[in-house]
Amino acid sequence: MPPPESLPHQFLRTRRFALGAPDRFTVTPDGATVLFLRSAAGDDPVRRLWALDTATGRERPLFDPADPAYGAGPPGDGVTAYATDAAGTLAACLCGGVLWAVEIATGRVRRLPAAGRPSDPRPDPAGRRIAYLADGALRVIGADGAGDRALAVPDGPDVRFGAAEYAATASMGRDRGYWWAPDGSRLLVARVDESAVARWYVADPAHPEEPPRAVRYPAAGTANAEVTLWLVPADGGARTAVVLDRARFPYLTAAGWDAHGPFAAVQSRDQRTLRTYAVGPADGRTALLAERRDRCWVTLVPGTPARTASGALVAHRDTEGPGGTRRLTVGGTAVTPEGLQVREVLGVSGEEVLFTAGADVTGQALWSWRPRTGARPLTTTAGVHTGVRGGPTLVRIAREPHRPGATVVVVRAGRPDLPVASYAERPVLALRERRLTVTGRALRSRLLLPSWHRPGGGRLPVLVDPYAGPALQRVTDDQAPMMFVSQWFAEQGFAVLVTDGRGTPGRSPHWERAVHGDVLSAALEDQAAALAEVLGRFPELDPGRVAVRGWSFSGMLAVAAVVRRPALFHAAVAGAGPYDPRLYDTHWRERFLGHPDAHPERYDACSLVREAPRLTRPLLLTHGLADDNVHPAHTLRLSAALLAAGRPHEVLPLPGTAHAPTDPALFANLLRHQADFLWRHLGREDSGAAA
Repeated sequence: MPPPESLPHQFLRTRRFALGAPDRFTVTPDGATVLFLRSAAGDDPVRRLWALDTATGRERPLFDPADPAYGAGPPGDGVTAYATDAAGTLAACLCGGVLWAVEIATGRVRRLPAAGRPSDPRPDPAGRRIAYLADGALRVIGADGAGDRALAVPDGPDVRFGAAEYAATASMGRDRGYWWAPDGSRLLVARVDESAVARWYVADPAHPEEPPRAVRYPAAGTANAEVTLWLVPADGGARTAVVLDRARFPYLTAAGWDAHGPFAAVQSRDQRTLRTYAVGPADGRTALLAERRDRCWVTLVPGTPARTASGALVAHRDTEGPGGTRRLTVGGTAVTPEGLQVREVLGVSGEEVLFTAGADVTGQALWSWRPRTGARPLTTTAGVHTGVRGGPTLVRIAREPHRPGATVVVVRAGRPDLPVASYAERPVLALRERRLTVTGRALRSRLLLPSWHRPGGGRLPVLVDPYAGPALQRVTDDQAPMMFVSQWFAEQGFAVLVTDGRGTPGRSPHWERAVHGDVLSAALEDQAAALAEVLGRFPELDPGRVAVRGWSFSGMLAVAAVVRRPALFHAAVAGAGPYDPRLYDTHWRERFLGHPDAHPERYDACSLVREAPRLTRPLLLTHGLADDNVHPAHTLRLSAALLAAGRPHEVLPLPGTAHAPTDPALFANLLRHQADFLWRHLGREDSGAAA
């Protein structure tokens, strides 16, 4: 009998337990049909497009790439993207680099002879044509496969139409670059010119016969892509420029086209001003709808701006002070109460706004606002909730604290809820956690212990395992997939402490802005304070054996911990960290530190390369050599500075790996190597450590 599978191997084999789980829901406007993607099992990567009839509760597969009747060839990952027309009668799907049209009522599937390798397909609102991107051009093809043609063709080697540039996808939450008019006659299209953006190279030294891959990367203080907006006729013809002041507002943060016309949101380079404009559909002239300013930066709330059927602008407003609140605004008026932090606008239907918000930082509820009823919660149980609305039908998605994975139900007025089946695997480990609130700042923490540890069984070394950065929370009211990786480290014999401190999202605008001008000091101070209190509260923890690990932002934090607080942190494992802030991208890094020409002292203070001579503790650095998000230069420069200062350390390069490993065996062996490194330097006692 083969040995039981390790959690790290299962974690990536199941793609973080996402395989077999339903996702990417669309509800037709009449609420009669729910579309979603799901693979057949927790180890099956082939995602199919499904339709659920809300009247009968019956599910039916609309497009199964593994079905030989379609002649789709090797199914690969199955359906990787899909979008529907306004009525939900036609779906455009991508599978295996091929564009497919699916008639939702009949299930008829048609392969479309699209040019090149298509991406981001979107039917026009009437379902007659499908726009898509290929070779830098925006193209359109009939839903019957006829009339394929280009609407906007690159006019330079570094120009693309209809795509989102790197800063938009990596830092703004905008992953698209074109939007149909409601009548399907025209499109609002972004033109991206990256000719001024620095060209960087990502090589694979394990394959010296292969040339390096060139990427355009806008590092802090350098040129961004030039992004402009155009009105493009769907039947061909000259395009019209949208009039925007790109010199003052270079960032296109959001755009769209609704019944009131096209609109766009733009942001200044220092991110302290955000403007929303209405766009004239005939001449491209703009009219200011709203402006927001902030002394640090204007936060971009996903799903905003939007407009209701009456034309009221849906946005947000941050109130100041330690008890400040991110509030939903409709027509310029705050419509949510103080203390309820708005997270995301999920959609606007008629006059209703569907959004997520939370009064407790670890939880997230699903909310609705309507003019007559005001803001009211649609979920009241603990957990992290979200959803999708279509007509009278609501898809409610809940991640709860007492079980892994998500529970999905279809809610219809006056009828029983319909569950949507999930075939995702359960983790091979169970969480053994203590939920804590620590320090005078009421930091939220999780303390995970080995399943085999019993009182009096000896003191446990501590592994601090946060993320702690502005991009995400780790301490949430659910059983998030990454928490099982932390539990795996606990099974190796550690007490694992996970804490969200200042700078992490969701608590308040003031809390998030605590890292303005310095992304490291407050984050490290909170990790140290949480650790000190937990060590004092739990005598089974060994204060003489404390390690820290992290990846990306927390990789940087792990290095800072052993460099700046060596009396408290005795060893560190750091992966893919942005150790030199000048090498990270413009929109993200300048949000917190400003422009490096204006604030060089902030960049120097956050550069761990400059602090390398201070290292006195064991440090393992690891980095994927194919990483085009945090370039391997970060780790190489830090290692070079450490070596120049005579500071011993270890470096583990990962050939062919991008920002995070995707190979299950590599990930399992990488975590085992990290655990072995920590035990080697902290000292191991007899334990019941598990795989």
